Order: sequence, then structure tokens, then C-alpha cells
Amino acid sequence: MNFKSTRVYVFSGPVDMRRGYDGLYGLVRSEFDVLSGALFLFVSQDRKRTKCLFWDGTGLNVWQKRIEHGRFADIFQRKEITLNELKLFFEGSKEVVKRLSPQDLSDQFTQ
Repeated sequence: MNFKSTRVYVFSGPVDMRRGYDGLYGLVRSEFDVLSGALFLFVSQDRKRTKCLFWDGTGLNVWQKRIEHGRFADIFQRKEITLNELKLFFEGSKEVVKRLSPQDLSDQFTQ
């Protein structure tokens, strides 16, 4: 799996974390080619648990995490994030919900 070019899609609403491989697959298969190698991120209603579904070429995989303190970022309005943003998300960062424009970035460096 080439993670550098991997796309990460965010499911648009809270998901019951009791869902397993088939349940998560069923949520996204009508809109996406789940077997494409993309990652699909799902977050619970209370934003304390998350799962990530992906196909590695031989089968479906699910990563899951429960955050012990605080909550994951409210990411439901995002459709797609980068792998760097996914890393920030899993670390509990709230910065992942912000989308900086090129102007915002240049303003940060000129101040």
C-alpha cells in the first residue's frame, strides 16, 4: 500500500461503533470503491471513539482508537482529509478541522 498517495474520506455523520467490517463497508460502498485502497474514517456520536476502514489488497482492515481524555475533533463537515491531518486527528488535535488557505499560510510567515 502506497500511503503517500492514499486518500482519506470522512463519513458525514456519527457512527455506531458497534459496527464491524461489514457494517462500515455497507455505509460507504454505494458512494466509493472501498477496494481502491482509500481510508474511510468513522467517528462516534460522543467523539471519543473512531474507526478507520481500508482494503490492503488481501482483505478489509479496521483500525480503532478510543481517546482517554477529551474528544476527537468535530470533523463531520469535512469530506476528505490528508494523511497528515489524519495523524493530527488520531493524536486528538483540534487543528485538523481548520483548512488554511495559501493566504493564511503566507500571513503566518510574514508576521
